[in-house]
Amino acid sequence: MRLGIVVNVMGSEEAGATTYRLAAEATSLGHEVWIVSTGNLSYDANDTIGAFARMVPPGKYSSQKYLTLLKGPKAINEWITVDDLDVLLLRSNPSVQRAWAQSAGIHFGRLAMRHGVIVLNDPNGLSKAMNKLYLQTFPEPVRPRTVVTRSLSRVTAFLKAEKTIILKPLQGSGGTGVFIARSDENHNMEDIFESVSRDGYVIAQQYLPAAAEGDTRLFLMNGLPLRHKGKYAAFRRVRTGDDIRSNIHAGGRLRRAVVNDTMFELAEMVRPRLVEDGMFLVGLDIVGDKLMEINVFSPGGLGSAQKFEKVNFTHAVLDALERKVDYMRYYRRNFSNVELATL
Repeated sequence: MRLGIVVNVMGSEEAGATTYRLAAEATSLGHEVWIVSTGNLSYDANDTIGAFARMVPPGKYSSQKYLTLLKGPKAINEWITVDDLDVLLLRSNPSVQRAWAQSAGIHFGRLAMRHGVIVLNDPNGLSKAMNKLYLQTFPEPVRPRTVVTRSLSRVTAFLKAEKTIILKPLQGSGGTGVFIARSDENHNMEDIFESVSRDGYVIAQQYLPAAAEGDTRLFLMNGLPLRHKGKYAAFRRVRTGDDIRSNIHAGGRLRRAVVNDTMFELAEMVRPRLVEDGMFLVGLDIVGDKLMEINVFSPGGLGSAQKFEKVNFTHAVLDALERKVDYMRYYRRNFSNVELATL
């Protein structure tokens, strides 16, 4: 298959990132893989989507070797027609992009869909998930009690009711700008609120005691827990010291996850909406019996899951993509592009 992957900036991610694991494995299996940064997409006068893209020559690669070649002079650089691809994976993260680039992949991906390209995750679904408010559209039992506001008084009232809360920016990632506040401690709440609200809305969230034990990321594919060779794609993150964040970028440590019935129940409760929104590959961040976050843009950590489970989960993802391509080729032989866009 011909596979395009949209990223924030070409080659900027570490070799172990899920994006480049998928790209390296797909290339090793003989697929044609093009990496495109959001700034290199274009709408052309002939009503097609183009892109200045980069490809590693055919061969078998580890993710490290793949990324080294992608950044080097042996990489193939070409203008390609995105509409000629079989699959376009949208793996750019809007929370760490400039404003003009945050929805670029969504808009161009939506246009590519008109010509029968399989675009994942579905750009129409991603447009609904541009910030953490997306979690609030899921059933109430799966999520912590939450206030989203720019009002200090509302946050103060929520703290009084909850006793302990977590404060974080509505748009953000990597565990940045996260604070804990307790009603029985002296806080300079005005300074904390000003820091968190500097770039927009504030999320004030119920503190879950189970967070002291870290969180578990469980991958879903096509709405179901991702399972390959009898193992589930999941891993646990444990915070270090007094840091309330278990995010790896914030110093959290990785541990093997024990996937349990509570996690399966949470996955089942969010499955209908995720399938409806066309979310092919998703990462659920679970604390106790609640979802802290639903990662739909560029969920990472398949390599971490592989480390503990000794299973290459990228194989399962690529197998699913190949099946989708086979189905689409059948439909292309029997339906017009307009009909394909509605299927």
